[in-house]
Amino acid sequence: MLALRLARGTHPLVLLRRLLVSAASAGVGFLLLCTLGYAVGHPGASVLRLLWCAVPLAATAHFAVAVARTDPSTRPRAGLSAVGLGPARLAAIAAVSTAVSCTLGSAVALLVYLHLRGDITGLPFDGEAAGLLAADQPMPLAGALTLLAILPVTASVAAGLALRPRTLRPGDVSDPVHPEEPVPAPSGLPWGFALVAAGLAFQTYVNRGRPGSALPMPGHPEGSPAGVLGGWALTAIGLALAGPALAHFSGRLLQLARPGAARLLAGRVLMAEARRIGRPLGVVCAVASGGIAAATLYGYRAGPHPFGPLTGLGAALVISCPVATLLTAALESRHARAETTQALVELGTPAALLRAAASLRALALLVVFTPLTVAIAELAALPLR
Repeated sequence: MLALRLARGTHPLVLLRRLLVSAASAGVGFLLLCTLGYAVGHPGASVLRLLWCAVPLAATAHFAVAVARTDPSTRPRAGLSAVGLGPARLAAIAAVSTAVSCTLGSAVALLVYLHLRGDITGLPFDGEAAGLLAADQPMPLAGALTLLAILPVTASVAAGLALRPRTLRPGDVSDPVHPEEPVPAPSGLPWGFALVAAGLAFQTYVNRGRPGSALPMPGHPEGSPAGVLGGWALTAIGLALAGPALAHFSGRLLQLARPGAARLLAGRVLMAEARRIGRPLGVVCAVASGGIAAATLYGYRAGPHPFGPLTGLGAALVISCPVATLLTAALESRHARAETTQALVELGTPAALLRAAASLRALALLVVFTPLTVAIAELAALPLR
């Protein structure tokens, strides 16, 4: 009840982000229900299709956690602990709010699925997708509710763990005891590159000399190589681990060779925010490399490449959720440095200098991450050609 009361008084942009989470949850729920409908008539291939649905499910859960982190109602404020709303209780409220948003999307997905199957009549387009959604087969209600509960449970647990209270150590970004220390560089670069190399090697090994092994995509009549899913997952995790270190390196790159005020400010801010924006940026690079690899692969194949509507829905979720997560992390970073920006403005810093620093940060990230994304995409497409 408290989570609903806080939702009523939130800013419209916060409500919009929650509605976006609900929309993404509706898309994932619809994919899961379509997989269940396919499993009724084709029991053998249902597990493989369900594995493909795990990719948009993970992307949506990641986006839901990012939205929960930027929710103003979950930030500790003075006086809240006195009324029993400490950091642990606020983390629980964030988990409940995330569960409510995802459950709303799952309910919409169930209604749309039943409507397109023809089980709910009296509205436009009822039964229009009866053939695609296996309307001639009875839908197991218990299985449908179980699948629809996966995303709300996963996202709420992840949000609660991400916002749980932590003990600050010397050198942390938010450490008030040692504000004069420079932020230490993230240490995930070796492990990240090791996982990227393992993902590429796994994809190459599995697909070598085994063209018959396939992992069918939802809505696609043919299939896709079995090593793509496992290799791409390892690559995505590796880029997410290496992302903060690469963003920190971008900040150091800006400060080379006698930097001016704009480059110095941009580099210091980028180094301080490397952990916050590096991981979602690494995931976006993984999605972009996968898209480039897929486009390169199908460019070498002749003839039509029929993709069903469910494949398009899954691809839209996998692309849009990481991008939205990155934008949400950037907005969180902007709020985190609001006091610093206000202090610079009060000291007489020109607004043009602040805009130039923001442009330099974006340019440095593009210079570092774009070649890496293209190189990983080319390496990932080699064993698939």
